Amino acid sequence: MESTMKDLREGATVLDPKTNASGGGVEDVYGEDCATEDQLVTPWTFSVASGYSLLRDPHHNKGLAFTEKERDAHYLRGLLPPTVVSQQLQEKKLMKNIRQYQVPLQKYMALMDLQERNQRLFYKLLIDNVEELLPIVYTPTVGEACQKYGSIFRRPQGLYISLKEKGKILEVLKNWPQRSIQVIVVTDGERILGLGDLGCQGMGIPVGKLALYTALGGLRPSACLPITIDVGTNNEQLLNDEFYIGLKQRRATGQEYAELLHEFMAAVKKNYGEKVLVQFEDFANHNAFDLLARYGTSHLVFNDDIQGTASVVLAGVVAALKLLGGELTNHTFLFLGAGEAGTGIAELIALEMSKRAKIPLEEARKKIWLVDSRGLIVSSRKESLQHFKKPWAHEHEPIRDLLSAVKAIKPTILIGSSGVGRTFTKEVIEALTSFNEKPLIMALSNPTSQSECTAEEAYNWSKGRAIFASGSPFDPVEYEGKVFASGQANNAYIFPGFGLGLVMSGAIRVHDEMLLAACELVLCI
Repeated sequence: MESTMKDLREGATVLDPKTNASGGGVEDVYGEDCATEDQLVTPWTFSVASGYSLLRDPHHNKGLAFTEKERDAHYLRGLLPPTVVSQQLQEKKLMKNIRQYQVPLQKYMALMDLQERNQRLFYKLLIDNVEELLPIVYTPTVGEACQKYGSIFRRPQGLYISLKEKGKILEVLKNWPQRSIQVIVVTDGERILGLGDLGCQGMGIPVGKLALYTALGGLRPSACLPITIDVGTNNEQLLNDEFYIGLKQRRATGQEYAELLHEFMAAVKKNYGEKVLVQFEDFANHNAFDLLARYGTSHLVFNDDIQGTASVVLAGVVAALKLLGGELTNHTFLFLGAGEAGTGIAELIALEMSKRAKIPLEEARKKIWLVDSRGLIVSSRKESLQHFKKPWAHEHEPIRDLLSAVKAIKPTILIGSSGVGRTFTKEVIEALTSFNEKPLIMALSNPTSQSECTAEEAYNWSKGRAIFASGSPFDPVEYEGKVFASGQANNAYIFPGFGLGLVMSGAIRVHDEMLLAACELVLCI
């Protein structure tokens, strides 16, 4: 980079040597030899040859908000229109433009374009309009963006580490210009939201998550690093897509996959130190649990799908007790979905139940039932179950479908984390309502298209009696003259603050007690 700057300086510019009338030499065009304490200095590690480069650096570009003094100090004269516009007016103009778009993906692309040219203004917009823009930079719109990432791709954001980089991942990490990284969000794209394997196009998730780390958690953008690990994809549509930006091969598995991830984790620790937080995002179940178990004792790691979702859902359940009545141990839970989110939520609820009631964890687990693609998880299935499902295999006769499970178990709380849309049918919700005055229904799967039911369906089919929360936001619903505003149980309410706490405390490991503490703090908000 320094040699590039040298070449630029040696080109023909306004800084070409001119004879100084007073004593020869080079004329001090910009008064650089007469620096004063209040003279502005470009906040780079090297001097720039001109303001042209500054305007194209998203970390420092302010557009028309550069003051007259800054334009002189940073060689911006003539590179901008003469007017000076405040950041507040810039924000007003951009929000007006964004609101004119009718398609959410267009709003997403406009915001990503802004982030790539003016980070200050991007975060100003996001912080001041978080309720309106959160569904754009995050779920549900980010799901569509990932599906179409190859078509809308303009400029790389973050690091792409593929099988081609095996054996030199440390070198790849050193290609990233920032050195003081505090948080890494990494995905392999195998289970993006409820949309399945999107391969390399899953990069939209780490980018979106880290935008929220800054906007909601206050971390510096330069301290955040989004990473996608590309080991291929089993998505036939992507493999046959000429615009797909990732490796066009079947996913690597087994030892090849494990070796690449191990090299990555070792390189991260060596390059950034022990206190860098690595947040695993949207890995498939079989890898998510293995990675958390393998590196949870040697690295500062956090799985948002398992642990983050669990914290925010537990907070929602505890808050709902004010309406439901009773204690956690008085309620029976039924989950549709027994993957990383479902089992993670179930385990944290059981831990909190055990803590509050002072009962063994195994006893608390008996209040929680899970349904997977093969039906109710029961002890007769234990030998064929994946290891993370076995603690939830209770004594009961086999049941194949959710409706029958609802009628048999009679839960007071129904939680969906299946990734399959419209599985909380009218019959299921009516059955749930038949033995609950106020059933708690949590349809957590993202994006909106994959939600187990909509807010409107939950309120209509329960005759306005349900307490409803979802992973992605729904508009308020009117039922018999009453307006219901549903809750949103999304890990965006947990991970930015949780990650900030880990960074500020200097933690080197994540423990369950931290997740329970985060849950309690959410209840205080």
